[in-house]
Amino acid sequence: MLSALVFSTLLWLSVILALRFCLKLLLSYHRWMFEKHGRTSTTTKVWVTLLRLLSGRKPLLYSYQTSLPHLPVPTIKDTLSRYLESVQPLLTGPGFERMTGLANQFESSLGNRLQRYLKLKALWATNYVSDWWEEYIYLRSRGPIMVNSNYYGMDFLYVTPTSVQAARAGNTITALLLYRRKVNREELKPVEIRSTLSDTLVQFQAVWKTGLISDITNVLQHWQDSEFVAVYHRGRFFRLWVYQAGRLLSPREIQSQVQRILDDPSPPQPGEEKLGALTAGDRVAWSEVRKRHFCAGVNRRSLDVIERAAFFVTLDEEDQGMRGDDPAGNLDRYAKSLLHGKCYDRWFDKSFSIIVYKNGKNGLNAEHSWADAPTVAHLWEYTLATDAFQLGYTEDGHCKGEVDRSLPHPQRLLWDIPSEAQVSSSLAVAQQLADDVDCHVFPFRDFGKGRIKKLRISPDAFIQLSLQLAYYRDRGGFCLTYEASMTRLFREGRTETVRSCSNESCDFVKALAGGEEEEHCRQLFRRAAEKHQNLYRLAMTGDGIDRHLFCLYVVSKYLGVDSPFLKEVLSEPWRLSTSQTPLQQMELFDLKNNPEFISLGGGFGPVADDGYGVSYIIVGEDMINFHVSSKHSCSGTVICRGEARHDIFDLPMLTVSKNNMEGPT
Repeated sequence: MLSALVFSTLLWLSVILALRFCLKLLLSYHRWMFEKHGRTSTTTKVWVTLLRLLSGRKPLLYSYQTSLPHLPVPTIKDTLSRYLESVQPLLTGPGFERMTGLANQFESSLGNRLQRYLKLKALWATNYVSDWWEEYIYLRSRGPIMVNSNYYGMDFLYVTPTSVQAARAGNTITALLLYRRKVNREELKPVEIRSTLSDTLVQFQAVWKTGLISDITNVLQHWQDSEFVAVYHRGRFFRLWVYQAGRLLSPREIQSQVQRILDDPSPPQPGEEKLGALTAGDRVAWSEVRKRHFCAGVNRRSLDVIERAAFFVTLDEEDQGMRGDDPAGNLDRYAKSLLHGKCYDRWFDKSFSIIVYKNGKNGLNAEHSWADAPTVAHLWEYTLATDAFQLGYTEDGHCKGEVDRSLPHPQRLLWDIPSEAQVSSSLAVAQQLADDVDCHVFPFRDFGKGRIKKLRISPDAFIQLSLQLAYYRDRGGFCLTYEASMTRLFREGRTETVRSCSNESCDFVKALAGGEEEEHCRQLFRRAAEKHQNLYRLAMTGDGIDRHLFCLYVVSKYLGVDSPFLKEVLSEPWRLSTSQTPLQQMELFDLKNNPEFISLGGGFGPVADDGYGVSYIIVGEDMINFHVSSKHSCSGTVICRGEARHDIFDLPMLTVSKNNMEGPT
């Protein structure tokens, strides 16, 4: 019996490990991504069948995370070849020859040595990029994270489910906590990319348990799930309990508690009102103040409440949204409010903060180091849909449910701030940054994904080529262009760069701008669109350029050797930084029956001082929402508004591009 038990146990473990190994092999197959739509190979059809058999009908959220393959290390030769191809349209003849010489010298000498060390890391690390990317791109930065790193998400464009601020806060908080419950119970569907499982584990787990701590470097701190949220209103901080004896409060009960905060007449304590500016200014200053004044006593206890809270809520005293006599201008002010607010009424170190405005509009501000935008977008889509379609409101705009009047009042947080000098200094730094950034948000309604797909063109490639044309018209040339792509087909995958400015895209833009014949422009466009799609596929499947070069650079720094090639590559500015916000849960939004419930997506600040930040979201079949940012301090990137303009978002160029491509269907 003992032998039978041991044998059966070993057999069971062997079968489990064999199935997991087979699934990992299947998930390492990526040729399907390079096949044209409607032309699926027999190999891919067999692969899909086997994948469905092994993955099960209803996998849980984290069921197959350990079966995802590790991110492969590209060869030096391939990476350098793709890099030189990407910079060729940006460099003059002598400049390109010089860069080619640097690349060849690097490949023949230092490159292979660094590659060997990188492959050694890839053998034992879950992902050879992610930990270094998190540390060196986010955590070691000592500049302000407000605007420079944090990003924002917006409410519905046309509707506000209720104008009652406390009620909107009640439903929003409830929806977020219901999402957390689903994550903890693994009730959410695993994120899939065309039926292929993708990585969600680390970032989904970090949503509620992570905060940024400013020390010698920034540190990501992880806590247990908490049963309260931190609330800021009119210069005062509160702890709001959202559970009682293990029971999640009803939306109406949370509304009642929020209303108590709104009705509280007490003034801010000395130094309390603008305390949040410490998280908006320079990180070194915040680190020093934290060590000096927040390591013990009442300040430490209150800071712990904020940092351990599930998330941060700001009850804003302003009205926001597309409203009034100047809807376009108000939409821009709404974006700036979410991006930086007053520089002291947000807690920028929290994994994410919710802002609920006086007129019921809401939005969020998210810290970037712990996760990428698709994770937060997934959370926000669920929140908006649950708020509007599941929880709902009464006819007079209040939350549904009963109220337990015996609930304890929200707790004021206490502070002992001996001097406001450092708070004022941090606020001055943050205010200067906030005043410099310019934001423009607008929905493009002339056409959308539906019409683009009829041309058999990728909507993302169409928009990226349009942005190349817009930049060329704006600046008279081309620039290094960053488009964020996900590497979630691999374990702990984060992002990779798609270099959207290619030889093919430049040929198309020059031809169109030069007035060449229509058929020739159409051919160049399709060639450029296909090239962009191929670059995107390469990035998603681990054959990108920039993360590999970044890791080689980190290895060189560890070894104490200098590479002129790597140093120059990593110092090149991204003057056009772009990102698409994907709609991942379309089933939650019935846009045919509720077309007014259109998401605005979100945006971010410019990466380069003399560049643009462009975010866009493709909504339904007939709309594309754009968010563009730049800095006032650069006269060349001013975002003009009005009918006659020649800036980057001269969006009639989309129509021009379309007319130059669209022939008989």
